[in-house]
Amino acid sequence: MKDIKAYIVVGVITAAIISLVGPNIFGNRIEIIQAENKPLTQGYNNSYSNVFNEVNQSVVSIYTRKSTARDNIYFVDPRERVLKKRDRSPTGQGSGVVVSSQGHILTNFHVIAGSNEILVKDYEGNEHSTAVIGIDPITDLAVLKINKKTRPITFGKIENISIGDIALAIGNPLGVGQTITLGIISATDKEIQPNAYSYQRFVQTDAAINPGNSGGALVNSNAELIGINTSIITLSGGSDGIGFAIPIDIAEFVLREIIENGEVIRGYVGIAAEQNYKGIGVLVNGIMPNSPADEGGIKVFDIIKKINNKNVTEIKEVQKIIGRLKPGEVITMSVQRDDRLINVNILVSKMNYQ
Repeated sequence: MKDIKAYIVVGVITAAIISLVGPNIFGNRIEIIQAENKPLTQGYNNSYSNVFNEVNQSVVSIYTRKSTARDNIYFVDPRERVLKKRDRSPTGQGSGVVVSSQGHILTNFHVIAGSNEILVKDYEGNEHSTAVIGIDPITDLAVLKINKKTRPITFGKIENISIGDIALAIGNPLGVGQTITLGIISATDKEIQPNAYSYQRFVQTDAAINPGNSGGALVNSNAELIGINTSIITLSGGSDGIGFAIPIDIAEFVLREIIENGEVIRGYVGIAAEQNYKGIGVLVNGIMPNSPADEGGIKVFDIIKKINNKNVTEIKEVQKIIGRLKPGEVITMSVQRDDRLINVNILVSKMNYQ
């Protein structure tokens, strides 16, 4: 009798346990742990949503169309057996950065090159017709304008950019819509192509940059523009973590020149230099006939030591100094000729891009 009572007690206890935990063990009910509605841990930057929210209104998508001989051809639709005109669809796509409240947009020249129609789509998806204010093929930059009051991005300072800084690329890659990618500054003052103009210097980043990002913004963690995304080096055809942006100081210089003059005005003297010269200074290996350098008395094999009392050691420095001068200015070059050090005065002229 005692054994029967013991079995009954054990059975009741077992049934009670099964009734309590059984649904969670054998049923289809699960318990999901929900996060509390509280801000992220203070002092630990694990989100850049504030950066995106600060700059997303200042980044636009750009669609272009190039006319072809087929544009105005009518054709017979084989399904409906009626005469139709071919659709006018975009043939190119990129990004742009709003740089003024009057609707000015900075982008890459290669995004719009050869286009007959340029359409800007803002962050809300509204479409705007566009005017080209000016271009600068040397730096691959162009300034557009839409007829709308806009929110400009904040410009950063080149001297505040350091290797290892956080960098975020914002644009419209592959036409998927406005996108932000995260990386760091991998290098500064980078040269991609040898023998390039000094104006073609880049900030390198491993933030993902893909086709369509061209002309978009590279910003720091303060939501400041530090570069215009422009190109990548890739083996896969997509982002391999080697992207390049035009530094903010070059972008700002070109922007101001185009707004003020309708073009970028650079100084010119007509000197070619030996890229592989290992001595101190810049070795002249060519002079354009009738150029300012020719008329000023510079000769082949002269070694440029100083320009306006500023020491120069490579052709990039000479290009940068002269390029920032205005036509009509006079510069003094200190050159070594044989065993003599002489000063030559040169009247700077305007660079011709033709």
